[in-house]
Amino acid sequence: MALVVETGTGSATAESYISVADASTYHTNRGNAAWAALASDTVREQCLRKATDYMEQAYRLRWLGYRVTITQALSWPRDEVQRLDLTLLNQYSYYENNVVPPEVKNACAELALKAASGELLPDLGQGVVMEKVDVLQIEYDKYSPQSPRYTAIDRLLAPFLSGSSVSRTVVRA
Repeated sequence: MALVVETGTGSATAESYISVADASTYHTNRGNAAWAALASDTVREQCLRKATDYMEQAYRLRWLGYRVTITQALSWPRDEVQRLDLTLLNQYSYYENNVVPPEVKNACAELALKAASGELLPDLGQGVVMEKVDVLQIEYDKYSPQSPRYTAIDRLLAPFLSGSSVSRTVVRA
């Protein structure tokens, strides 16, 4: 089945924020040969679906603004999402409510590449506090996160998330 990409219409059947062609361009421009090495576009589509699923699960309750329609399958497009507009002398404006911002698409492409090499949201088990084999002993920090964190993705999406630790700086001319 062909990948259904959200184009800003609020599609009820969308499965990805970015197309295979656009994700391929994104990765080619960054020299990510692993994307091109994937077996087929079918595999790339599967990775994009997994990436979008991850974004929906991880960020659904943190996106700024509001979904445009109640029937849309994904969280984007959105209404009332502010952005710093440098063309308006560092004033805030709003994203159009019929677009998926490039940063959201790029994050989806990055996560799709990660999905190609493993689970984005693996099941968690009991954390290991200490492991000893003969004289070799390993003790893990019991307070460290067990699930993976994608810092680059979090920072890429920070302007679109509530409770983000990345602040916006206004520069006066």
